[in-house]
Amino acid sequence: MLVLLAGVAAQTSEQKTQLRSQPTFYKDIVPILQDKCQRCHRSGEAAPMPLVTYQETKPWATKIADVVEMKMMPPWFADPRFGRFANDPSLTAEQIATIGAWARAGDPAGDPHDTPPLREWSGSWDIPQPDAVVKMPEPVRLPARGEVEYTYEIVATRFTEDKWIQMAEVRPSSPAHVHHAVVYIRPPDSPWLRHAPVGAPFTASMLSDSEERRQAHETTSDLLLVYAPGSAPDRWVDGMAKFVPAGSDLVFQMHYTTNGQTASDQTSVGLVFAKSQPKQKVITLQLNNHALVIPPGAEDFRAEVQGTLPNDATLLSFFPHMHLRGKRFEYDIVRDDGSVETLLRVNYHFHWQLSYKLAEPRELKAGTKLRAVAWYDNSKNNPHNPDPEKTVTWGDQTSEEMMVGFFDVAIPASMDKWRYFIRHDATGGKKQ
Repeated sequence: MLVLLAGVAAQTSEQKTQLRSQPTFYKDIVPILQDKCQRCHRSGEAAPMPLVTYQETKPWATKIADVVEMKMMPPWFADPRFGRFANDPSLTAEQIATIGAWARAGDPAGDPHDTPPLREWSGSWDIPQPDAVVKMPEPVRLPARGEVEYTYEIVATRFTEDKWIQMAEVRPSSPAHVHHAVVYIRPPDSPWLRHAPVGAPFTASMLSDSEERRQAHETTSDLLLVYAPGSAPDRWVDGMAKFVPAGSDLVFQMHYTTNGQTASDQTSVGLVFAKSQPKQKVITLQLNNHALVIPPGAEDFRAEVQGTLPNDATLLSFFPHMHLRGKRFEYDIVRDDGSVETLLRVNYHFHWQLSYKLAEPRELKAGTKLRAVAWYDNSKNNPHNPDPEKTVTWGDQTSEEMMVGFFDVAIPASMDKWRYFIRHDATGGKKQ
């Protein structure tokens, strides 16, 4: 009897120790959710369910454990062999193990007093409360089905002085319908789309002038930022910022998709101004290949484009863009001896188009050759492929394809984008 009682006592003590070591929601899971998940998984955001309270999270415990174990969440598609990125949201091995242990233990709540302070969000913004919000004046009505032509809306900023933008964030009112958005800066002296309506949505086909219909798809205007579901706001370090001249307009280029329900969208962009004059101006450049011809059934079709930097620049970040047949995307430096340094390789995911911000900005000299390489799966094995028997070429709609390698660089604040593209020969003279 004494031996039996001793055994029971030892077992009870062991169980208590095990219970104390088990992760609990309030102590161990909330900090992970706040840091890695709640940017999307909170009320009003793009994710399908909030993960803020215990009651909201508990029904999903097993599913959460599964998707983090498979590294499907948080979404991140950069090949870890190439580059380090400041905005990598990937969980550590310890965090993944903690979530798994919590789910296996029956997702215990624990003591609410262990909860860390709630993370403060600036209303609906991920950036601090914006200094200015520029909103499309009229909502865009969206049908339940069919393809929607690229939709534009030109919005006057009414800035009476030049502005330097330290942070910017796009907020669609109907994120489920926005495939991506590009916000351009149109300076007051720009001739781009000057006969297009201001403050009202329009498409290229609605423009009466053939030259302006072409201009809707091509511009040398700088980008304020690019948005896609899952992409993070732009946050430039002190001393770097985007430039919006006084009197500029913002041109919203919206790519909408339908999902069986009618809707309307009225996208806004929030702006946080730099507190002092920056030393460097951030501009967005592109490596594009408009000559895409992807054969039917091609499982691993490769396309590339390359160019050389006309002047010195500091490389900051990447944003690859493709459509439904996109498979992989890569940015490289190609040296004169033919050797290649891969800066980023992405296992592309159409529904999660992310930006990749270098952990350490890279100084690049004039003449550096940058290359973008993209691979496409136009076969029946691609579950997103709308028609594997079709020859696919460049086009706006997701049933067509694109290859756009956006990348951000910093240049001297006094240099505009046009001056940056003036090349110089060895004597310092200008070249075309």
